[in-house]
Amino acid sequence: MTHARVQVAIVGAGDIGSGWASLCVSAGWPVTLFDNSAAALDAAPAIIAGRARALAYLGRAQEEAVERGIAQLRVARSLLQACKDAQWIIEAIPEDLLAKQRLFETLESVAPNARAVTSSSSGLKIKDIAARCRRPDRCIVAHPLNPPELIPLVELIPGPDTDGALLELLKGWLRALGRIPVVIKKPILGNVAGRIAAAVWREAIDLVLKDAIEVDDLDRAVSLGPALGWAAAGPHLTYHLAAGERGVAAFLQSLLTTFEDYWNDLANWSRLEPEDQQRLIRMIEKAYAGKISEIRRARDRRLAAILRALEEARTDKGERRP
Repeated sequence: MTHARVQVAIVGAGDIGSGWASLCVSAGWPVTLFDNSAAALDAAPAIIAGRARALAYLGRAQEEAVERGIAQLRVARSLLQACKDAQWIIEAIPEDLLAKQRLFETLESVAPNARAVTSSSSGLKIKDIAARCRRPDRCIVAHPLNPPELIPLVELIPGPDTDGALLELLKGWLRALGRIPVVIKKPILGNVAGRIAAAVWREAIDLVLKDAIEVDDLDRAVSLGPALGWAAAGPHLTYHLAAGERGVAAFLQSLLTTFEDYWNDLANWSRLEPEDQQRLIRMIEKAYAGKISEIRRARDRRLAAILRALEEARTDKGERRP
């Protein structure tokens, strides 16, 4: 089985499923798509083609591969038609445990030869999703960030029965697609990226609700501040580099003195009250009213440029690419 041509079936034509499809199509891989919603399925090919061509425009894919993938893209009117010949089945349906369990159980009979069956779940455990399966060894969570075709991180969360060889195979497939897989050693609610995003967003919400800063300035403070540094190094490495010759131990003790005061003052609520939800909605809508389509295109251009710069920096310095 070669990484150059993996037969992919995607179940779910929503935003995440279409993102996965756009990514695989942009690599020239043959993709078959299925969704219970006929309307979603009818609309999906044009959406996927547009997103895949956008990758070529942004320099994230080769135009020839994109057009080859678009030509091979198929929609199926049944789960059997979509999955019977697939090597990799990607589940991208809504976060409903019972629905996912029924789907994975059905895949046992309609796709017995698939090598990998992955869930895009952001919080459910593969042990629970595959609870009705006779072949849990081929099941694993492969959680992308949105948009999947642009953000390279994919969190891999194996279950207790996941085949170790499958994990390595899936890493290879993801790397062939230009993704950077990270393995989460044990299931944890929200995975890793989701928990960090939730923690940062809670503080961001709290700051704007306290009227400490405007919504758009908060977004700039994060995206051009810690997020930019983390894109190059991540939080632990950032502070390790800042420690310099003092070493991590001495720097950590100094930093903790400051950060423990911050931690005591951070937002610690676990529920956003309805009136605060409405305030937040109004503030966000006011900040970005009438500009979403333009901002989305600008966001995608920036993402592509950041990724290109990071890749060029690694290549120029001979660094090992993840």
